[in-house]
Amino acid sequence: MIARRLIIRGRVQGVGYRDAAIDAARSCGVTGWVRNRIDGTVEVLIQGEAEAVARAIGWCRRGPAPARVTAIDIAEEAAAEGIAAFAVRPTV
Repeated sequence: MIARRLIIRGRVQGVGYRDAAIDAARSCGVTGWVRNRIDGTVEVLIQGEAEAVARAIGWCRRGPAPARVTAIDIAEEAAAEGIAAFAVRPTV
């Protein structure tokens, strides 16, 4: 299992990005979380099998139709124990 933390930039708040990310993550078979950040970005932690994580990152590069992703920062993370689903976390 691998994990990646993403910071997604662009028009990604107020466009349904978090809800759509949950659906996409479940379709890809990954676990983790998504949250808005006060600076206007969206932060995502994705973990699972390498191929599933790659598919989820591919979706994050596009986002839902109203979003306009301009950049993504991707960092390797240690897989977190105890995350069994994909959920929204509070804004930070």
